[in-house]
Amino acid sequence: MNEFVLDFERPLIELEKKIQDMKDFSSGEDIELSQEIKRLEKRAEKLRAEIFANLTPWQRVRLARHPKRPYTLDYIRLIMEEFVELHGDRRYADDRAIVAGLAKLAGRPVVVVGHQKGRDTKENLRRNFGMAHPEGYRKALRLFRLAAKFHRPVIVFIDTMGAYPGIGAEERGQAEAIATNLKVMSHLPVPIIVSIIGEGASGGALGIGVGDRILMLENAWYSVISPEGCAAILWRDRAKAPQAAEALKLTAQDLMKLGIIDVIVPEPLGGAHRDFKAVAQVLKGKILESLEEISSIPPERLVAQRINKFARMGSIVE
Repeated sequence: MNEFVLDFERPLIELEKKIQDMKDFSSGEDIELSQEIKRLEKRAEKLRAEIFANLTPWQRVRLARHPKRPYTLDYIRLIMEEFVELHGDRRYADDRAIVAGLAKLAGRPVVVVGHQKGRDTKENLRRNFGMAHPEGYRKALRLFRLAAKFHRPVIVFIDTMGAYPGIGAEERGQAEAIATNLKVMSHLPVPIIVSIIGEGASGGALGIGVGDRILMLENAWYSVISPEGCAAILWRDRAKAPQAAEALKLTAQDLMKLGIIDVIVPEPLGGAHRDFKAVAQVLKGKILESLEEISSIPPERLVAQRINKFARMGSIVE
């Protein structure tokens, strides 16, 4: 993959490249440059802190879309054991935009479901850029029911630009598939832990996003619509996406204040793509903490709390 650099992080990337070039030159030519390298490293550390301590909502949206950011299969590989992927919805086809299967988390059997994007053009076409068709949501539904049958907690990873809006998807019942998932997930008698790891757009995210605990990575976003879609509707100008991102209150920090999510998962300075293992271990810890909090709650009360949790969202007190 070609090096991908966001405009606001370009000065930092250029400085880091200069540091690496100096290290390579010093090693290859046997020239002592340690003091100069240390000076530049301190400068880079300061610059990194300045850039990522003051990100705008639009910058976080762009960071969430970084093509090197870890995806669902990366997290499954790094925090789970014995993953067995299951395919197909038993009705139409296997949707590669949704990954689903059985695994163990810290030795505990779980069901795992998540959106999956591709790393290159070929894989993105196969994964439909993480935008699920109805059969993807019905595959997830099959796994949710399997989890209820065998009393396994459900671990969900959300990362999508939205449900696929094509004619074929609509003909096969996209809205019905998502609505059915909302109903079934709200009444599922097992713990559900949802983690928003990148993009969380509209019903495409919510179609697998009803849970007892909603975790969200620090630089992810979650909203009823993408900033570009909002800008196109309100201003008829997608270039106003930064303003839309500000108005939508889609960052983890905003959503925590609004009571939409329960936990903000910190990322390495510079974004999750800079250290897969570090962010995966932090996320694993938060998932296990959340699971521990709710595992002993009786199923009837767990379902009642989950329904009440989502019913409270959007309520207004005058």
